[in-house]
Amino acid sequence: PAFMLQLRQLSLFLCSLFLGVSLCTGCVRDESISSYTWERNCHQPSADGSTVIGKEPLTIDLSHTEQGYMMILYTGNAAKANIQMTGPDGTNYKYFISPSPDYVPITFTGGEGSYIISAYENIEGDQYVSLFTETVEVSLEDEFLPYMYPNQYVNFTEDSTAVQMAAELASQTDTDIDFLSDVYNYVIANVSYDDEKAMNVQIGYLPDIDETMQTKEGICFDYAALMAGMLRSQGVPCKMAIGYSNEVKHAWIDVYIEGTGWIDRAIEFNGEEWKLMDPTFASSAEDQEAVQEYIGDGCNYTLQYNY
Repeated sequence: PAFMLQLRQLSLFLCSLFLGVSLCTGCVRDESISSYTWERNCHQPSADGSTVIGKEPLTIDLSHTEQGYMMILYTGNAAKANIQMTGPDGTNYKYFISPSPDYVPITFTGGEGSYIISAYENIEGDQYVSLFTETVEVSLEDEFLPYMYPNQYVNFTEDSTAVQMAAELASQTDTDIDFLSDVYNYVIANVSYDDEKAMNVQIGYLPDIDETMQTKEGICFDYAALMAGMLRSQGVPCKMAIGYSNEVKHAWIDVYIEGTGWIDRAIEFNGEEWKLMDPTFASSAEDQEAVQEYIGDGCNYTLQYNY
């Protein structure tokens, strides 16, 4: 389609202007060609058991806090457990964990500092009993690590279909900007907005990026999680942001570009200036000029959580 061709042309123009700008961690510079080549760097969490808090039925593995994550294991008989975490940024995060023999990764998106972590077990309905509360000190090896690993909302492994596609796209590009553009274009070209799902989504819904790849449909959470997972799996720091677009619950992504910083609500370059681009609106709206005007107005967005 003409729109997709225009996006590709814009990304090529951007590369000619910003040749030499790199995404941190996932690429290496080759001074001989003044460009960047990608190294696949799919971060995978693990629970080594060297530092653990809590006890059956819920334990938290803190063996790799310096990498920006902790691992939750809930093996109880209740319907679910609840982890509440307040970090140095003051934001209170709530995670609901179903019984499983597998660990669930949770990332320290509030950055370095003290985290108050409380664990609860569901009794019935919306009633919970307290299991424990601990204060955990987090010192990161790299400030971007919480946005490089998978977590409950952006969940992937090296075997994920989405990760394999991201690796294929990365192998076909010469620069970080090319890769970012190709991931963006891939998602909006291959995923359609699921209106029925949006109308019936339940509280506590968690995206499944491989399911989105298979069905080629999704809501805003699915778009954001898929793009974030693809970018992170190749070493690109990426936030999955959840909040409101005006009064409607919404999700988008922010990407870090070395030399530029965090780009809010993803990006598009029109040849003259950076544009704020939300992948859900980009794929579903026909009036692209109106979409850009809306997206570019930061007042339309209210951030609640970064995952």
